Amino acid sequence: MTDELVIQRVAVTFVGRPPARHVARAQGVSDVEVDGRLLRCLVHGSFQPFLEALRGYEVINITSIPTPEGGD
Repeated sequence: MTDELVIQRVAVTFVGRPPARHVARAQGVSDVEVDGRLLRCLVHGSFQPFLEALRGYEVINITSIPTPEGGD
């Protein structure tokens, strides 16, 4: 495991309304945006807090793309 801070740009499509506020409160999550059933955000470091924020919500699709440090 590396000590480098990994930043992922994540897009998640939900069956219903995305839990934006719940996800935004998760440790390491920033830049949360919602467009209909699609939620986009940045996840810094571990995915575990992000995944825990999704618990109980039905996800149709999830995409994660590594980004340069800074999220651009």
